[in-house]
Amino acid sequence: MKPTGLCPIRNARSFGWVFTFMLLTLVFTVQKSPAAGPFTIYVANYPLQYFAERIGGDQVKVVFPAPADVDPAYWHPNVAEISAYQKADLILLNGAGYAKWVNKVSLPRSKMANTSRQFKDRYITTKAFMTHSHGAQGEHAHESLAFTIWLDLQLAVQQAEAITRVLSLIQPEQKEAFKRNYESLKEDLLALDQKILTIVSRAQSTPLLASHPVYDYFVQRYGLNLVSVHWEPDEVPGGDQWRELRRILTRHPAKWMIWEGAPVQATVGGLKTFGVNSLVFNPCGNVPEKGNFLSVMDRNAENLCAAFKK
Repeated sequence: MKPTGLCPIRNARSFGWVFTFMLLTLVFTVQKSPAAGPFTIYVANYPLQYFAERIGGDQVKVVFPAPADVDPAYWHPNVAEISAYQKADLILLNGAGYAKWVNKVSLPRSKMANTSRQFKDRYITTKAFMTHSHGAQGEHAHESLAFTIWLDLQLAVQQAEAITRVLSLIQPEQKEAFKRNYESLKEDLLALDQKILTIVSRAQSTPLLASHPVYDYFVQRYGLNLVSVHWEPDEVPGGDQWRELRRILTRHPAKWMIWEGAPVQATVGGLKTFGVNSLVFNPCGNVPEKGNFLSVMDRNAENLCAAFKK
């Protein structure tokens, strides 16, 4: 659902409002007058854009400036893009260490809302720490804190709920509309959550591989038996990676590898020599080429069916 119109907002003048924001741990101050124009939200990734657009409807303008061909978790905005974030009325963040550029630039903390802060006790700490590259994005490390929170669709619902609370405080006259929109989104997300649970319950102990360590919340929510490697879909693995795979398969006899994107055919063929097939489960951190967050996740669920036959 995309915004079709815009409406003015009210100023936050009282200490009481600010105190309420502090209680919600989503503290920011709207400094725009009712005549100043649309209420603009800048976000750290596409899932937050989708949630905010579904909830805010035609009352908000949601902007996600990252290029379509990058992973937003490792993207760094340029000077003009940082300036746009600074001028936004609200900045929605994913939390859990996502988008580290946020801590390296000067953003108005009063406008920043961490959508996962209220359940930070549920952040997942991983054991793996490995530095490697994503093409033009350069080297980065998969550090100890997992951040693809939205892949646990119940946590995604909580992120959406946090957005709803913030928007309702900014525009209390739209509170009921925001709540209705949130309930519709929540229904969609929970239906998809149940669909995935039904699919994996057919053979939940099935050993799986993942091409990248980005599925931690997904694995935890749906009880999967999964081991991750560090392979890129657009690169053919080297000899060391194939040897590592052979070692993994001796103790974890997986027949399927889950990919963030479609792997090159040379890799698909190489995996088949090990008896391993490939399927795509797109985390959807960036804007998809087709469809939206919900349709991509539904397609992901369908892709899982082949790996979870009884």
